[in-house]
Formats: sequence, C-alpha cells, structure tokens
Amino acid sequence: VQLQASGGGLVQTGESLKLSCAVSGITGEDYAIGWFRRPPGDEREGISSIMNIDSTTYYSGSVNGRFTISRDNGKKMVYLQMNALKPEDTGVYYCAAGFRVPKASPLQPLWYEAWGQGTLVTVSS
Repeated sequence: VQLQASGGGLVQTGESLKLSCAVSGITGEDYAIGWFRRPPGDEREGISSIMNIDSTTYYSGSVNGRFTISRDNGKKMVYLQMNALKPEDTGVYYCAAGFRVPKASPLQPLWYEAWGQGTLVTVSS
C-alpha cells in the first residue's frame, strides 16, 4: 500500500487550499483514509478520516466546519478541502490508510498502518 500527499503550500489567513492523497495497492473495500498533521514542535494529530465502505466522515473539533474530506475511488484519490485557514493550521499534513479503524476512535494515528510522505502547509498571519 502506498500513499502520497500533495498540494501543500504557503497561504494567508482566511485562504483555502486543497490537499490530495494518491492511494495505491489497496485491494479490499473495508478501510479508512485519514488526514493527519504535525504542527511545528507538536504531536501528530488526526484531523479527518473517511470510511471507504460507507463514506462516513469524521473531523476533529479544530477543523470541523472548515475542512471537508472527499474521495474519488475511480481516480484512487482522497482530498482534503481546507477553507478559512488559520496560522494554527500550519504543519506537515499526512494521509494514511487503516484497515481496522474503529468508529469509536477514527482519528487515532495508532489505527493507521500505511503512511505517505507529508506535504507542508504554512498559513501566514
């Protein structure tokens, strides 16, 4: 399984950015794709995930209402539309795949087994 995140960049507060995650090597239907970020000097945190089997989506409180996760299975892509960006959204963003992600904790990094390289998002004030 391979994942590759892209689309990061430098934006100003209030602007938007769309991240893409290219997914390959997954053969089953029951898996989740999550987006995570690591702010400078801080721990990695889960911010959004989508369950492939039923398209259920999850968001952390810090991004709920501003970020939208979506997928295009035909293109094997998962996206993260980020609106109303804030300086505290700055960090390296990663996408990851998990195959036993519980709905009780869909944003916990420990449930995700395959990780892509990150893409840097910088939001200036």
